[in-house]
Amino acid sequence: MQDIHELELLLRAHSPIVVVESQDEKRALKLFTPLSERMGMALSVWTVTEGLARVDRGMPPQKHNAEPIHVLGHIKSSELPGIYVLVDFHPYLEDPILVRSLKDIAVEYDRTKKTIVLLSHKLTLPDELRRYSARFELGLPDSQAIKKIVESVAVEWKTENGGQNVKADPEALRMLMNNLHGLTHSDVRRLARKAIYDDGAITQADLPKLSKAKHRLLDKSGALTFEYDTARFADVGGLSRLKGWLDQRKAFYSGEKSQGDLDSPKGILLLGVQGCGKSLAAKAVSGIFGTPLLRLDFGTLYNKYYGETERNLREALQTAEAMAPCVLWMDEIEKGLAPQGADDGLERRVLGALLTWMAENKSAVFLVATANNIKSLPPELIRKGRFDEIFFIDLPGAEVRQKILKIHLQKRGLPEADFDLTLLAESSKGFTGAELEQAIVSVLYTAHGNDQAPNTMLLLDEIERARPLSVVMAEQVNALRVWAEGRTVPAD
Repeated sequence: MQDIHELELLLRAHSPIVVVESQDEKRALKLFTPLSERMGMALSVWTVTEGLARVDRGMPPQKHNAEPIHVLGHIKSSELPGIYVLVDFHPYLEDPILVRSLKDIAVEYDRTKKTIVLLSHKLTLPDELRRYSARFELGLPDSQAIKKIVESVAVEWKTENGGQNVKADPEALRMLMNNLHGLTHSDVRRLARKAIYDDGAITQADLPKLSKAKHRLLDKSGALTFEYDTARFADVGGLSRLKGWLDQRKAFYSGEKSQGDLDSPKGILLLGVQGCGKSLAAKAVSGIFGTPLLRLDFGTLYNKYYGETERNLREALQTAEAMAPCVLWMDEIEKGLAPQGADDGLERRVLGALLTWMAENKSAVFLVATANNIKSLPPELIRKGRFDEIFFIDLPGAEVRQKILKIHLQKRGLPEADFDLTLLAESSKGFTGAELEQAIVSVLYTAHGNDQAPNTMLLLDEIERARPLSVVMAEQVNALRVWAEGRTVPAD
């Protein structure tokens, strides 16, 4: 009812062109039938495959008006006020003749009230038509509507299966309905059917599959990647202070308990030496919160057409909001906000769009940004209030290096007893976690080539031969560590 009311207000405001962007085409079309009756206006619907059909009279489509230029000519010459819904007209908006024809109809609106409705999944209106247009956004189902859809699917399954009830874990059912927010009515029904018809039950096992399917439906820009491999903090050596900070806040996203008057956490910036585990830590945030992890690839956002890059960013952020609760990971954010070859104007617009979203976002999207070069980040992004905290992931100390070695030995099935971890940790001062892992990988090849078991001496030789980043890039690494001291919170 709310959708019909808002659309009616828009039509009565005498907008010559109304743009409706929606993936739920059938539901959008259904809104216009009662509206045309209520407003006493003719209703016609056009598709390039069927032509123009007078829907309110139930008349068959006019095949001779299938071509875009013909249907616009027909509408322009008609003296009958009405609503003309053009479905999937977006490919033709690059034709200057068709754009001019639409403008001719819009200019004559006061003489004959003809409203053109452009209904498509995605549509960018040419500049010359924008002043004659208004946009309508089809509402998404709320909690009550989602509940009714899931219940109706359950009734369908029961009817088809001899009266047998759907088995549902109450907590899994609650989480499933929560995860269905942000989808259209038809998509909610499709995913509910997928969960129920699979085995006649709603269980915790349905939730990961649902999140993946939801992401595929929502990600229009292709800039978001659904990360399947989320780490556990048990797989991350060190970072004790960061782990404690996150553990205090995980209840906001896990739904374990009410948080009263506490502000919802916004996100964190992870700064540190390359290879020290920023990416692994970002993945582990998702693991500790028990939510999906989405990775934003800035490289796919940028588009040569004016305004498209900002639009892609907004769509990616809207997708993240629809996936909430979730963790949104922006990897190497400094490269995304200062891409090579981009003009300064574009960079500022992208930054502005991101900062606006960070300030206004009310959804349960926890932002994790990682950066290697703090000097490349604009001051507006790192000022207090943008992120809850800025953590610095430094080169691991001896105790943490020992834990990292132990983790990677266990991961590869190597007996811990065969290695002197204390000696190896002391000998690998200045190594990052990634460099320690690579040393173990190299030892496995050496041992395999020599037909012997990996041991302390082989690994020690590999460590002594290697030149870690802290040595090769000593000046840059030391400058970063000096900058971080006193300005950031140590992650360990």
